[in-house]
Amino acid sequence: MTKNKLSVLSRVLITLASLALIAVFFLPAWRIDLFAPQYPEGLTMNIWINGLTGDVDIINGLNHYIGMKHITVDMFPEFSYLKYVVLFFMAFGLIVAITGRRKLLFAYLLLTIIGGALAMYDFYSWGYDYGHNLDPTAPIQVPGLSYQPPLLGHKRLLNFDAYSLPDAGGWIVITAGILAFVVWALEWYRHRKVVVRPGLASFLVASQLLIIASCNTSTPEPFQIGKDNCYFCKMSITDSRYGGEIITKKGKVYKFDDLHCMIQYLKSGAEKEANISKKLVVNFEKENQFIDIEAATFVVSGELKSPMGSNAAAFINPQAAANFIGGKTAETTGWQQLYNKVQ
Repeated sequence: MTKNKLSVLSRVLITLASLALIAVFFLPAWRIDLFAPQYPEGLTMNIWINGLTGDVDIINGLNHYIGMKHITVDMFPEFSYLKYVVLFFMAFGLIVAITGRRKLLFAYLLLTIIGGALAMYDFYSWGYDYGHNLDPTAPIQVPGLSYQPPLLGHKRLLNFDAYSLPDAGGWIVITAGILAFVVWALEWYRHRKVVVRPGLASFLVASQLLIIASCNTSTPEPFQIGKDNCYFCKMSITDSRYGGEIITKKGKVYKFDDLHCMIQYLKSGAEKEANISKKLVVNFEKENQFIDIEAATFVVSGELKSPMGSNAAAFINPQAAANFIGGKTAETTGWQQLYNKVQ
């Protein structure tokens, strides 16, 4: 019988993972953030297990003009039973920990996968109806255009950047779920009589932490020529070779068509330096390849006709910049020097 039992450590970890679900009773599980030029600080809707908080009234006021329904607690019947679903998973997890039965752990993980998939499908279905079922008498109507919010990540809706991500409670639940899968993997190796070296255990845990980190949306977004606008000058981006991006710690991406615009925005202080995760520039020689500002080499030349007149372009290293210059009248510089030149 012992070969079908979980180890003491595994039981403790499953107990912790189960009790961690308590977080959703005290912390928001999901959030939707909206950013626009008129709302640089952003608007947030926090989704809890039994309600909504944040700038819901302001969002409803804006969405009224394009015919979207008012967001209310009543439109989410899930709020009436979600707490019981969470309590079920907590109780089931504790039963797994107490009995130590591997088959129950497998069933727990299977239900976790099914429950997560159903939750995402339910959220998608709500978003689809919310973004497509519009009031035909709305003041603003754009034929053929829908406003479905993103299921996960970023989406452009008119002049708003919409972000849909787990909130604090959601991240805790995701981490607890991953911990349960780590326990299953370790138990699988143990019962196959494979020696689980400390390095292997560390690798499994580290790989799960890497998965969590990869869910962070602090990654650059490819420029879409003719669709994206420069955040600073509001001009349509028609040439991405001179562009750059600023990414905040929340995952918001600001796109710029010219390094002049990017630097002017940074100097404006509209986004605090402490909130910025990355500052990237486009490699002039390769479309949508981004380089960290400190690693790039910049060429300034009158022969470079950038959209807003900085006439500066980024290259991946000094040799690439030198090869480009050839016999041109140009100079190479670093980011700080270029930053100081822009007035």
